[in-house]
Amino acid sequence: MQIILGVIKEIYFLMNKMSVYLLFGFIFAGILHIFLKEGLISKHIGGNNLSSVVKASLFGIPLPLCSCGVLPAALALRKDGASKGAVLSFLISTPTTGVDSVLATYALLGGAFALYRVFASFVAGVFAGAFANIIFKNEKPSVTPKENRKCAMCDSASHSEVKHSILDKVKGVFSYAFGELLNSVGKWVILGIIIGGIISYFIPEEFVSRYLGSGILSMLIMLVIGIPMYVCSSGSIPIAAALMLKGMNPGAAFVFLLAGPATNSVALTVIAKEFGKKTVFIFLSAIIACSLLLGVLLNHLWKFFNINTIAYIAHKGMIPEWIQLSASIILLFFIILNAIKPKRR
Repeated sequence: MQIILGVIKEIYFLMNKMSVYLLFGFIFAGILHIFLKEGLISKHIGGNNLSSVVKASLFGIPLPLCSCGVLPAALALRKDGASKGAVLSFLISTPTTGVDSVLATYALLGGAFALYRVFASFVAGVFAGAFANIIFKNEKPSVTPKENRKCAMCDSASHSEVKHSILDKVKGVFSYAFGELLNSVGKWVILGIIIGGIISYFIPEEFVSRYLGSGILSMLIMLVIGIPMYVCSSGSIPIAAALMLKGMNPGAAFVFLLAGPATNSVALTVIAKEFGKKTVFIFLSAIIACSLLLGVLLNHLWKFFNINTIAYIAHKGMIPEWIQLSASIILLFFIILNAIKPKRR
């Protein structure tokens, strides 16, 4: 009974911590779907080439989306014609950076670490995307021909002939975000949260600070812990800074800052469902390889330039609990509503 209650508590905590970002991500996906012109995505990041991967990574770096908030946006990009390589590049570069995260990294870990984090996120995103394009070189995204394209908000006429008011478009954003899109991924989000709660219960945070070693061993431990754990790019910074103050090398901290925000059980579950197991393998392989290699490089650079990262500022600006709980209730309401209502446009 104690174990069951402990797991439920972790699920509750995880749901609250993620819901605000998920809601923001679904709304952002709705904005992309409604306001971006037809064919714009497929034109710039629809090809199986390096250019589309680079553009997707650059597009994702400044966006303030976490590893769960980025999922709806990535799904929207894929449905609008983005290649798998571009989507994977976006999925890695977006949650590991963001304007808010870069500024927080600068405040807690210094400018050099912040710049390296941006550089590493870009490199990891491009590497994953290029790898995916090689594997899926003969696969083309499903894009509706120009002459058959319909309005994103209705099917009554072609996109060029339909005019909708701003109010109608705003309604369309929420209708798509919490209707069609949430209906396709809602149950997988819940499944991932349950899995994440189970993992969080049996691998507590105390394990990280108590049993971390040094060198490559600490990187491997942070990698194993960071991949299934849900932690946003900003929330991961004070954890990494605190561990560095206790003697952990900056490379291991970086591994956690890259692997933690880029992945979690929810992201892996949804990616497997929407893109296939092979895509998950590419996604994880790229993150593991880039995390370790870039972590080792960071240790050498820090030693060569004699950089001393000791500044740590207590994490502030946490979202109030009542807002987190409200977001969880709203998200669960729409997931349940989509599950019980008849499927209709």
